[in-house]
Amino acid sequence: MLEFDDETARRLEVMYTSPDAVRRRNEVLLHLALRPGERVLDVGCGPGFLAAELAAAVGPTGLVRGIDRSDSMIGMAHRRCAAQPWVTVQKSDAENLAFADAQFDVAVAVQVYEYVADVAGALRQVSRVLRPRGRVLVVDTDWDSIVWSSGDPQRMTRVLAAFDEHLTHPHLPRELGPLLSRAGFRLERCDALVQLNLTLGANGFSVGLLDLVHAFVAGRQGVTRAEADAWAEELRARDRRGEYFFSLNQYYFLASKL
Repeated sequence: MLEFDDETARRLEVMYTSPDAVRRRNEVLLHLALRPGERVLDVGCGPGFLAAELAAAVGPTGLVRGIDRSDSMIGMAHRRCAAQPWVTVQKSDAENLAFADAQFDVAVAVQVYEYVADVAGALRQVSRVLRPRGRVLVVDTDWDSIVWSSGDPQRMTRVLAAFDEHLTHPHLPRELGPLLSRAGFRLERCDALVQLNLTLGANGFSVGLLDLVHAFVAGRQGVTRAEADAWAEELRARDRRGEYFFSLNQYYFLASKL
């Protein structure tokens, strides 16, 4: 799986500043409709961009608790939320939440559960720490939805198959509805956000993803370093010629605890 070390954390931090990532956070906040004073759990808070925005929405009468397994991510989140003392971040994993029952009004997990081995158990943990009628928003990607234009479709297939090793559940959204139901939630809403880039510019979601894929796939499923380099260079060349196309679906599941 992808290791969220210092180098990967820095790549993601840059990626999360892109307008596409900002748009995704705006959609998260829109779906949650937070109110001042609410208590929010951010599962897999990463570099803390969302935690800071959650904290701004609930205000100092509320609280935000962020958890992450990566020390690098936790350090970034601490620094990003330093001016919001009602935010705390701690090291923990999604399958064993170190919080009391019914402690939170809201929980959110963006691009987290696809990395978790026991998703059903992790969702039961969220249900436990939410109050009755508390709400949870889960965002994950179906990696079969990726469309990346290429003059070498066979190489693209091999590279993307190798990249599937970066997580545990590359097709998790197909199962999230039933998993939420079995964990004690009622699904309220399901939406798709399309990440669509027609250029490989600094503002796009795919520029950061290209770097992540390129760094990860060499030596996996028969993809050599030379092939990984050629794959990345082809995409950059297509962009220079005005032939670039990228699309990826990310799915939002909003549910309430029964």
